[in-house]
Amino acid sequence: MYFLVFVSKRLILIHILAVVAIQLFLTRSVSCLNMTNAYLHHKCYVTQGKYEPGSEYEKHLTSITQTMRLTSDLSKGYEMNGFSWGGNFVSVMVQCRGDSYGPKCRSCFATALSGLRRKCPKYKGGLVWYEHCLLEFSGKDTSYQIDYDNNLCMNNPKNVSDQVSVNNSFGMKWMTLVSNLTSIAIKKENNDLAPLYAAGERSFGTYKLYGMVQCTFDIGEKGCRESIGYNMVHFQDCLYGKRGARVLGRNCNFRFEIYAFVSNSLKM
Repeated sequence: MYFLVFVSKRLILIHILAVVAIQLFLTRSVSCLNMTNAYLHHKCYVTQGKYEPGSEYEKHLTSITQTMRLTSDLSKGYEMNGFSWGGNFVSVMVQCRGDSYGPKCRSCFATALSGLRRKCPKYKGGLVWYEHCLLEFSGKDTSYQIDYDNNLCMNNPKNVSDQVSVNNSFGMKWMTLVSNLTSIAIKKENNDLAPLYAAGERSFGTYKLYGMVQCTFDIGEKGCRESIGYNMVHFQDCLYGKRGARVLGRNCNFRFEIYAFVSNSLKM
């Protein structure tokens, strides 16, 4: 079971854990887990208001999404398109997980498109997260800006055992893993293959610790590091002492677990 903690510039984070026996089973089953595109959460941008049926806003939003569905192969897992007219603006952004590009990304985009329209009907803006992608509609230009408000934390309420958390060693391990993965993700030589994405694993006693970080392409290397660093501190009460956690945001997301949840993770 996951618990949610929302971020609106003053809040905190965490995720899920497993026993070593379950860990081994889940490690073998990573390919199955990786195929599950579960809905995670959504947020409607209420302050942007709603559009009228048949309005210019609806026409341009529909045009952008249809063009993306028909012409984009999403081979790099990210696309953002916008249109402005008479002082108005509409944009659509999709970001897929680093191991879910191409056909899998297109499939998640179609699912998220349907899901966001259903969960935020006629709202000019909104954001939805699925396991393999995130999708945003917006009536404002949000590109190249760090979003400190639209973030949340999902965690498992179970704490790490006293033996494992001695001297906060578990917390130090996952923080180090996420920090190292962030450094890998922002290296320019990696960006041609999977922009601002990295996944890895490292041993921790009888456990293996798995992690993943990803940022949207528009905020760049500096924004990626800043966004992840901000959320690690901002959600500390949700993250620390837990067996696993994930943070979802408009600009970045990261996750740590004691079981494998993505393919092709680096040994750290």
